Amino acid sequence: MSKARILFVDDEASIRLTLPEILKMHGFEVRSEGTVSAALAAINEDRFDVLIADLNIGMPGDGFTVVSAMRRTQPDAVTIILTGYPAFETALEAIRSQVDDYAVKPADIEELVQVIEDKLQHRVPHRPMQRKRVATILRENTDMIMKNFIEDLRKLPEIAELNLDDQALGYNVPHMLGELVAILEAGHGAQRARLSRSSEHGRTRRDQGFTLPMLIAEHGILRRLLLNVVQENLLALDVSNVITDILEIEDAGERQLRETVEAFISSEKIAA
Repeated sequence: MSKARILFVDDEASIRLTLPEILKMHGFEVRSEGTVSAALAAINEDRFDVLIADLNIGMPGDGFTVVSAMRRTQPDAVTIILTGYPAFETALEAIRSQVDDYAVKPADIEELVQVIEDKLQHRVPHRPMQRKRVATILRENTDMIMKNFIEDLRKLPEIAELNLDDQALGYNVPHMLGELVAILEAGHGAQRARLSRSSEHGRTRRDQGFTLPMLIAEHGILRRLLLNVVQENLLALDVSNVITDILEIEDAGERQLRETVEAFISSEKIAA
């Protein structure tokens, strides 16, 4: 019987030197890679029975990119994610729903080997799930985005000093997200309507005591959270439209920021 072939992906050199060697001692054949691009090349070049990938390869959530490629190219392969953050229950729920299993770093070798052997013995080819557009993913995750947005705003000392409640901090933002989702749903090249909520947001932030640097900072927070949601849901996305949708998010986000700043400055001039 031939040895089961494992693709091991982790950006920590020390782990790549130790864990694969231990797995080899348990009878597996292991290929190790340290970057997403190298892992994707390996998946295209070779056949594997198992993928073991760190959740964060260079960037948070990169492991899902590798899992997604493996599932599409080699659907029979068992997929296992390594994570160093067992306390993040929401992240673990996402991991459980998208891979065959996960292991917490530092991995218990005997337990990991047992998981691999069990999954290989009872493996079932992955069936393609119904793919969603980015707009749908963002709409489904609006509440989570807003919760994280407000929490991250409060971490900025200059905004915390304003002593605004959650309603004030989140005012208009869900509507701005709704405008962004509507733009994505309308499709690339659709008529560019003025983003009325962005103008109102600029005037509101001026009345709340925000400064221009604060506006730029909150824009950066919202942009990061939107892209994080896309990253965390890669396996559920229609990959044929992901790049176009991300570019649309960037374009619409820049327009929202521009119109917010214009309204903020106009209100500032009137106040003066």
